[in-house]
Amino acid sequence: MKLDKYIVGKRYGKALFELATEERVTETVYNDLLSLKEVYKAIPDLGNMLSDVRLDLGAKRALMDKIVSEFDGITKNFLEVVFRYNRMDDLELIIDEYERRYDEAQSLVLGTVTTAVTLSNEQKEQLETKIAGLLGYKKANLVEKVDPRILGGVVVEANHQVIDGSVKSRLEQLRSMIGR
Repeated sequence: MKLDKYIVGKRYGKALFELATEERVTETVYNDLLSLKEVYKAIPDLGNMLSDVRLDLGAKRALMDKIVSEFDGITKNFLEVVFRYNRMDDLELIIDEYERRYDEAQSLVLGTVTTAVTLSNEQKEQLETKIAGLLGYKKANLVEKVDPRILGGVVVEANHQVIDGSVKSRLEQLRSMIGR
């Protein structure tokens, strides 16, 4: 039975996070994975090249040797396992799962905030503090989006929740209350 890419990402990411936690190197591995994610962004087809069974093993091994030479310890060993099982094309999903678990352990919630105009740094910091407290986290890191169609207010999406405080949604609520 072939496993779904997302299941593979979750399982491998979880296993790596648990091992890194046990060895007390979660932050080191996290930073390694962030730099590896940048490599994957720069070379979008890298995972497919390293996982394609039709390609020459020697060429793939040479490329893999270059990649793993940048890392040591758990990260290097983990990459070798992922390579051996032809899962390098799943690596970004694995990294995403590790990041999610790392952020959760740090009590950090990630999300987006949509506003009609750009927030000042102070406004964004205040909003992040408020959202973190509201959702039960120590910190929030919100990526800003500007959408003039919301007219005013904010829409926050974090932790699979949407907090819609936009003027547009309030106007729509009023319209439905008065029957229009």
